[in-house]
Amino acid sequence: MVGVLQILAFSYLNPIWWATIAILAYKLYALVDATTRREDAYRAADKKTKGFWIAILAISFGWDFLFGVNFFTGIGTLAGLVASIVYVVDVRPAIRALTGGGGRGGRSNTGPYGPW
Repeated sequence: MVGVLQILAFSYLNPIWWATIAILAYKLYALVDATTRREDAYRAADKKTKGFWIAILAISFGWDFLFGVNFFTGIGTLAGLVASIVYVVDVRPAIRALTGGGGRGGRSNTGPYGPW
């Protein structure tokens, strides 16, 4: 019994465990953000389609969630992390600039007749 408690205590103190959680959280954030954006905004920003980004980000998150994050030999983990970073750094700002910041375009200070 003591061995199991020690293993659990040491796993939470392990920085690799925290890095794993951070990578999964970042990929989940990118996936959720991609699903809340409008389809036409992807086309207007001249980026890949919404379905493409959701598929890439869902495969990336699902693979790491099911099989674990592998830093040293996991090319899938690194490729998925790069895809998530590209989405958050490049695609998301372009879409936000077109839609006024909100996922559905309603969270900006622009009304139906212009800015207010």
